[in-house]
Amino acid sequence: MKRKLRTGFTTGTAAAAATKAALSCILGKAAPKKVDIMLLTGDPIRISIHGCRWEGATTATCTVIKDAGDDPDVTHKAEIGARVSLLPANSMAKGDKRIKIIITGGEGVGRVTKPGLEVAPGQPAINPGPRKMITQAIEALVAGGSFKGTIRTEIFVPQGRKLAEKTLNARLGIIGGISILGTTGIVRPMSHDAFIATIESGLSVARASGLSSVVLTTGRRSERFAQTYLADMPEEAFIQIGDFFKMSLEAAAKKRLKKIVMAVFFGKALKMAQGIPHTHAAKARLTLEVLAEWVAAITSDAIFAKTISSANTARQAFELINEAYPQVFDHVGNKIMQAAKTFAGFNIEVQNLIFDYDGKIVFDSERAGIASL
Repeated sequence: MKRKLRTGFTTGTAAAAATKAALSCILGKAAPKKVDIMLLTGDPIRISIHGCRWEGATTATCTVIKDAGDDPDVTHKAEIGARVSLLPANSMAKGDKRIKIIITGGEGVGRVTKPGLEVAPGQPAINPGPRKMITQAIEALVAGGSFKGTIRTEIFVPQGRKLAEKTLNARLGIIGGISILGTTGIVRPMSHDAFIATIESGLSVARASGLSSVVLTTGRRSERFAQTYLADMPEEAFIQIGDFFKMSLEAAAKKRLKKIVMAVFFGKALKMAQGIPHTHAAKARLTLEVLAEWVAAITSDAIFAKTISSANTARQAFELINEAYPQVFDHVGNKIMQAAKTFAGFNIEVQNLIFDYDGKIVFDSERAGIASL
């Protein structure tokens, strides 16, 4: 029986829990083993505290070990911490009787350097969702209490700089560490929320940088080849979309971009050519059967079409076609453009590049003389 995948919690939830634990230490003079946090969905979650230490009567630091559940995440098991300090009432503006909350980033939390993200340039990369959760956690503890003044929490991630090297943060203009993220506070396995957020952020940064064209690739290898082929385009123009074909094109259209370049390998190209919205979900055998039908129609070679239908992989089919009937690539490329136009709308110019597995271009819609649809 298939095991049910385990949910986890975001870096934003971890930061809120660490903040609440540290403030509890100061107010209650005891280190909690667990704290209850309210998710952005309105649901409660109980988070274990990894460790706490006091730094005088008005400052404490606590940490949480981030648990991403069964979702693949570079921050899984990362230590997320908060250093909370109480500042006296004279830190408030004159006449202001409310509690003031300051949320800032410390070691391992990136700083935003480019426009287009949810956080303004110059600010720590702590998104609005986590800020709201941190604020709610603080307010839950001090509501109705006697403290009047400023509560400052500094979020930190000891291994944040190293973890950031495994992300696209630098491309987005987030330097020096990771982002503190979370749209709901909970991580659902294989929900792809973080990937979608990264795609949307990349498009926002490209638009805010004044770009009207972007290059959508499915991963690091295709991006590397595309950057070589389109060397005059700035780094911000290149956005990895993984399997999110339809969603990425729709998001690009909403940003009012003028041109999209799709740069892909043949395996993904086949699925895109068939108009499959999320290319991971497609069955390889069915994809090859459709390819075989196209081959039969284009080449009138029934025996060769049957060979393609029986291929073990898209790569094997590619090698056979490349040697015998490379004109099939033109058909696949043109079908991708049709699908892209369907998803993005016909007001956006589309260019399609298909690479072989060594990075050589086997189809470029502009050089092939195929007009934009």
